[in-house]
Amino acid sequence: MEIVNKFIEKNGFIWALFIVSFVILLADFISKKVFKNKVPSPALAIVFGLILAYYGGALTAGEKGIADLKLFVGFGTLGGSMFRDFSIVATAFGASILLMKKSGLAGFISLVFGISIAFVSGALLAFLLGYRDAVSICTLGAGACTYIVGPVTGAALGASSDIIALSIGAGVVKACMVAIFTPILAKKIGLNNPETAMVYGGMMGTNAGVMAGLAATDAKLVPYGALTATFYTGLGCLVCPSLFFLVLKSILEY
Repeated sequence: MEIVNKFIEKNGFIWALFIVSFVILLADFISKKVFKNKVPSPALAIVFGLILAYYGGALTAGEKGIADLKLFVGFGTLGGSMFRDFSIVATAFGASILLMKKSGLAGFISLVFGISIAFVSGALLAFLLGYRDAVSICTLGAGACTYIVGPVTGAALGASSDIIALSIGAGVVKACMVAIFTPILAKKIGLNNPETAMVYGGMMGTNAGVMAGLAATDAKLVPYGALTATFYTGLGCLVCPSLFFLVLKSILEY
């Protein structure tokens, strides 16, 4: 155990990657054997991650949560802003203007409506919950778009850490819901071809949820939904802390 503890202390990041990989494998096993692929493995993995995060926060009551525990110290790096921003940049580099054109006018309209509806819904809920400053409402509205757009918007506007955390939580809940209900509702909404998959990705936006849900529905649809979902994230990071914030601020001041 002493050798193991020293290894973890010196290789915390590698150990964190190992734990994440184990959780993903466990979620995949449970999805196939217990739920017969009706519940996508990424959705289960996210739930397991939330349980670990809650356990860490409740046990340590520290600012870093589970990263305060020596066994999970590597999550402080793996879950930090550096890798978050790296993921955003990597996603942007994976997009192509030529591929974007293939989604056509329907894909563009779905992006506009998808981001607008999600932001307005999140902002309205934040207002009903008692938030009155534009920064907090805008950050929470962005979180309703995706769990990436939320913290990016919050960091750009100078939101407090608790508001950014809430925005991430809202985005994670959305990702889980999309991942779980996509295969259930696919036949009812005609989600069975590339065109509708691109529109669906543009409306939902959450990359993890859309890809997991489409993988459980029809693996061939994943690239098409992921295409518009990727642009959704990029467009959300662009308009939420700028255009949407200015509009929201003017409304609140009026």
